Amino acid sequence: MKDAKLVLKQESKTRSQIRVGSFEVGGNELFIVGGPCTVEGLEQMETVAQALKNGPVQAIRGGAFKPRTSPYSFQGMGLEGLQILAGIREKFGTPVITEVMTESQIADVCEHADVLQIGSRNMQNFDLLKAVGSCSKPVVLKRGLSATLEEFIMAAEYIMAHGNHNVILCERGIRSFDTFTRNVLDLGAVVALKQLTHLPVIVDPSHAAGKSELIADLSRAAVACGADGLMIECHPQPEKSVSDARQALSLPQMLELIESLRPLAAAVGRKVQTPVQINKLSQFAPAIVRSSRKVACV
Repeated sequence: MKDAKLVLKQESKTRSQIRVGSFEVGGNELFIVGGPCTVEGLEQMETVAQALKNGPVQAIRGGAFKPRTSPYSFQGMGLEGLQILAGIREKFGTPVITEVMTESQIADVCEHADVLQIGSRNMQNFDLLKAVGSCSKPVVLKRGLSATLEEFIMAAEYIMAHGNHNVILCERGIRSFDTFTRNVLDLGAVVALKQLTHLPVIVDPSHAAGKSELIADLSRAAVACGADGLMIECHPQPEKSVSDARQALSLPQMLELIESLRPLAAAVGRKVQTPVQINKLSQFAPAIVRSSRKVACV
């Protein structure tokens, strides 16, 4: 780990802040990212953005290219999905985050999205890390399924060593022998990464839990232990999501979760950007009832 000269802290109080749109990730305000696992259509993404933009969230997530365990599962809408994300950014003024899986996808993702995500399966895809290191766009780097903290830190070092210092680390759970949750959320890693590195650290409780009823408490725990933000899956109709339906929150649940973070964030010296008006959640009900354009999948 001593070779991680760019990632490790050089001074005890040094912290980097990464600009995403007009927001500084790693500052006093929590960075909240919400959206579905997969871009399924324009109506779906507009419903999400309309609900969350006043939530507030600082970025919308959505997968256009999807790495799936089964080769027969839906792999994403590809370029059409990226174009939908770009349209959402243009219409709602909210930055968008999406995953890049191969070097050949980088140019298209950079053109249509504000932040590149490196998923857990690609954390040690070193050619991909080098390639995104040559970009100027911020990168959310997710911890690998079974990666040690040293391996995680050195993966970030690859990106930074190739010129891109706009790296946000994301703890998303690691594998264990227990199958009750999808993964085990390692909040100790969040504390350690904040002590070892100067980079912002966010948490993805959705992929850690794999169960929607666990996400709110894990989110609050992440904020309490010092996470700089959260990346949470939510969907207009979670039960109809083409991927990861079990872990997706509904839009009202997402807004309620954000509201619940406000007093906790204040207790640890952080804040959520603006309050959520819980009594206005019903305004999203008509949008939630409407179904998104369905994508055929196996």
